[in-house]
Order: sequence, then structure tokens, then C-alpha cells
Amino acid sequence: MKRLSIILMSLGLFSGAAMADNDTRAGVGGALGGVLGSVVGNQVGGSTGAAIGAGLGGAAGSAVGADRRSRTEAALGGALGAAGGNVVGNQVGGTTGGLIGAALGGGAGGALGNHYGMKSYNDDRDSRRYAGHKHYHKAKYKHRHHKHKHKHHRH
Repeated sequence: MKRLSIILMSLGLFSGAAMADNDTRAGVGGALGGVLGSVVGNQVGGSTGAAIGAGLGGAAGSAVGADRRSRTEAALGGALGAAGGNVVGNQVGGTTGGLIGAALGGGAGGALGNHYGMKSYNDDRDSRRYAGHKHYHKAKYKHRHHKHKHKHHRH
């Protein structure tokens, strides 16, 4: 019954964040994926399976909710956060603590991974845009000799 309430609570958070920004969606996806992966992994392989399942679920959930330019970073953050949160929570509060830890770790890891992935993308984009340009307008003519429309005649 505890697992069902945690899953329903995660689904409620997910539906409330459906129109939120990418960081929130990646965080909620990581939390939901971490919890579901932890439940399935615990049924299959005990506490080790729960940690592996939380990592895989956190990665998948974070990647689904993340911006397309930072899915890798969000997946890594969600996986590491959910797996680490599951292990720590399992040591502190048993199976229920593991589920809560997977939700918190997967959510935080997915949101942070997505945020820093987008920050890195924007920094790269800005540095490429202005690096080495002396003027900011597009050149009308590729070569100097094309800007004269009249023919030059020798006299």
C-alpha cells in the first residue's frame, strides 16, 4: 500500500508539471522513473536490483522530460541521483526510504543535469556567434569586385 501511495503521489506531481519548464519536467520524470524502476528492480533482484532499476528508471524519466539538446546530461543526472538516493534511502529507512531517496535523487539529478546541459549549450552557442567577428551584419557581396554594377572600360 505504501508503494501504491508513493506512485500515485508521483503521478500527481507529474500531471501538475505537464506545462512546466524543461528543468521541472526532467526532474519530475527522473523522480517518477526512479521510483518505478526501484519498485520493479526490488521485485526482480532485491536491494541491488532496486538500485539498478532506480538508476535506469531515473535516466529514462529524466531524458524523456528534458530538452532535446540536454537529454544526455539529464539522463546521467537522473541515473546517478536516483541510484544514489535509493542506496542511501534504503540504508536509512528500508524499502520505503529507498523509494523516497530514489524519487528525490532522480528528480534533483534530472533537473540539474538538464539545467547545466542547456547552460553549456547556450554558452557554446554564444561563443560561436561572436568569436572573431568584427561586424555583426551579413555581407551583401562575397567578393569586392561584385559590388560594382557598371562595367569598367579602358579609355
